[in-house]
Amino acid sequence: MNLRFGLGVAAICAVAGSTAMAQAPDPFANNDGAVPPPSEYKGPLFQLSHDYPPAPAPQPKEVPWRKAINNGPITVENAEAYTLALKQYIAADMRVLFNDYAAWNAGALGWYNEPWLGGIRESIHGTYVGSEDFPAALFAQSGLTKDFTTYVLTYYDRTAANTLTTLWGQTAMKPNITTAATQFMENSIVVKAALTTANADVWPAMQGALQWPLYITVNATTGNHKTPQVDNTSLMQFDVVVKDTQSAPKSGWVFATLVYDKDAPGKDIWDKMVPLGAMWGNDPDVNSAKDPKATLKENWINPKAPGYSTATLGWGGRLSGPNDGALNDAAFVTPGGTKKVQNTPSSSCLSCHGVAEWSMKSFLLPTTTLPPKVLDNDYLVMWTPGSPQWMRWFQSRPGNKPQDPGTVALDYDMVFAFKSLPAWQKATGKGTAPVLALRKNGKPVPSAELQYNGLPFVAPQ
Repeated sequence: MNLRFGLGVAAICAVAGSTAMAQAPDPFANNDGAVPPPSEYKGPLFQLSHDYPPAPAPQPKEVPWRKAINNGPITVENAEAYTLALKQYIAADMRVLFNDYAAWNAGALGWYNEPWLGGIRESIHGTYVGSEDFPAALFAQSGLTKDFTTYVLTYYDRTAANTLTTLWGQTAMKPNITTAATQFMENSIVVKAALTTANADVWPAMQGALQWPLYITVNATTGNHKTPQVDNTSLMQFDVVVKDTQSAPKSGWVFATLVYDKDAPGKDIWDKMVPLGAMWGNDPDVNSAKDPKATLKENWINPKAPGYSTATLGWGGRLSGPNDGALNDAAFVTPGGTKKVQNTPSSSCLSCHGVAEWSMKSFLLPTTTLPPKVLDNDYLVMWTPGSPQWMRWFQSRPGNKPQDPGTVALDYDMVFAFKSLPAWQKATGKGTAPVLALRKNGKPVPSAELQYNGLPFVAPQ
């Protein structure tokens, strides 16, 4: 099976050490240059929103999601109310995005995109590959009959975009990679939509889902194309993350995930995006290998969420959506030899984003090395679940404390760490950090094949 990371990394894979291009690189390119002909698509095209605000956004006098929990800490008991208030807060804008795309003007509404990813964005909606191939077997119980590819799209609200300003400036050519510049303001909101190439004809769970046409080549459901073509995709997942140190003082963040539910009541698609759950910490005091049934106190999973969405929860039942790749084929080195396990839960939303640092010294998953070692072309060599090394990924650190000493903490923003900063580095030939490279199928490139600035790649220790 292919490794599944859910972060759109496959398309920025390349050997590190490229020099600056003959033409000046454009950090604000709208797309990869492939635009559908009018015979295939006549609607609006994606326009990158990059007029980042020059000054911090004014803070609201009353914060609805905190009000929903009486301005106290978020808990398992009140997380649903918190999540629904957060969903309602962005509802008007998201209804324009999903119900009336022709009227969508991200910048006018105060939503912004990260720079440097034009080379991987398709041109209709600006999405890029999230995970290249989810096997049908993962979702067989909900009727999926073919593999699928996911495509993702991220927006930062005006408050969050203040960090785009402090990190990238107005040109995005000389990022200010410091802890101070990469920390998000309170009440910052980042959203991510995830779409699947498996539509209702092969996955009954997607019956009635929003259909977005994308101009793409990678499609595990119908087969990849040599040249782009317009394929329909279905809105499957929508993540909302908010900086809220009052409600979540340990990590400073609340990650909430909505998923499509064909049976949910409502008048439109936004109504049918229901909570899968929320998490505000990694429950570091719960060793789910020693006690798999232990109760989590920093995670809430909606018991009414559709079945397909709970099939791929993370380690110990921690929050991870169907797009997020929490189940992976792993090889564990034990005293009795190497043990290979398929589709083992090995991640969570916060454990993956917790390695947002520059330069990265740990992989997204609890692997023993970076780049990860891969056995038999599929199995990531990981630390033993529940071991002290494994538990490094399952802490509830504040966003200004990196997982690995000697790196710059990026406040849980994996787009910075794993996409936009590596893309800037590759395009400009600047920076000193090794770029982690992945093949198009999402598998890490062995370190022996990598080079950095013309020299052999040396993995961080």
